[in-house]
Amino acid sequence: HPAGLMIQADDFLGPLRDAGHSFVSGVPCSFLKPFINRVIDSPDLDYLGATSEGEAVGITFGAYLAGRKTVTLCQNSGLGNMVNPLTSLNYPFAVPTLLITTWRGEPGVPDEPQHVLMGQITQEMLETLRIPWRPFPASAEAVQPALEEATASMRTHSLPFAFVMRKGTVASTDLLTRGNSTPCQSRDLTEDRSAPPSLPTRAEALETVLDVLPSSAALIATTGKTGRELFTLSDQPQNLYVVGGMGTASAIGLGVAINAPQRPVVVLDGDGAALMKLGSFATIGSTAPENLLHLVLDNGVHDSTGGQATVSSTVSFAGIAAAANYRHVAEAGSLEEFRSCLQQMIELPGPSLLHLRIRPGSMENLGRPTVTPVEVRDRFMAFLRSDVAT
Repeated sequence: HPAGLMIQADDFLGPLRDAGHSFVSGVPCSFLKPFINRVIDSPDLDYLGATSEGEAVGITFGAYLAGRKTVTLCQNSGLGNMVNPLTSLNYPFAVPTLLITTWRGEPGVPDEPQHVLMGQITQEMLETLRIPWRPFPASAEAVQPALEEATASMRTHSLPFAFVMRKGTVASTDLLTRGNSTPCQSRDLTEDRSAPPSLPTRAEALETVLDVLPSSAALIATTGKTGRELFTLSDQPQNLYVVGGMGTASAIGLGVAINAPQRPVVVLDGDGAALMKLGSFATIGSTAPENLLHLVLDNGVHDSTGGQATVSSTVSFAGIAAAANYRHVAEAGSLEEFRSCLQQMIELPGPSLLHLRIRPGSMENLGRPTVTPVEVRDRFMAFLRSDVAT
């Protein structure tokens, strides 16, 4: 854009609100600073900072399922962290978000050495990801037509649309609002016990979940055999099979939970997936949605890819959750204790985490979901819109 041409943040945010985009998640960038500061300070925009750009995509994915129009913010160096969820979640599920990325390392503009290559390939990368993009509008007059183009594209294709923001596009804005997360005293529900009995199977754990949880609960099943076994045992409209985006099930659950606060939201996670995005534990604990229950079914291996070991044997997921500000945590030592803790946790304010070690392996002749991701999306969204049974 010509030197000295810039807009005020509200020149963009006003039309953005008018277009219905009111939920924002992302990771800051110095180029984004004036814009993101105004987003955070805006009383009619909901902003949730993420620990990684891929987590932010998961959060806005979940928020969209709960009925929100979303914006996802990142530095272009963070586009690499977004590639997996954008290609394996937003694309097959046809979930749009307005993506605003900065252009660090723009050729001809002095910048740090780590931004040089990404600056050369940012637009090419978006095109490779099949995400249409335009320069972020640099004048107030350009905002409305730019947003209309983005809105039309997302409405037509139900896929993300990107704006690429150059340095100095938005006038400086100071941040007035500071974070106000409320620490809680985590309560450990684990009972004293001796050596654990033989480990249950994943199917036995899932059958227990299906038996205990109310019919009003939304179930978000992580990538791999967890979703496949849940589909085989009980395919229901409230099941979201996270077929891609490994590690983002908890972020999706957070996005759903804070935008559907009256509905129980249960994340069925695995040890490999949870380890991949441990930062989500911190975001969940800080946001503290009372309706979120996070279950980690831990078999100590990457089951879907041949049983290679994870490092979960030296990890206390309950301890991490407690340190991250989850309200209730437990490590069940048996299927019976798992059931007992589930029954307690579904009645207690969350966020809560329940960890169960299970046996490696899966059901024989295990198939895959026969419903398409878009069909899963549509029926899950309809379920979230339905009345919550009392």
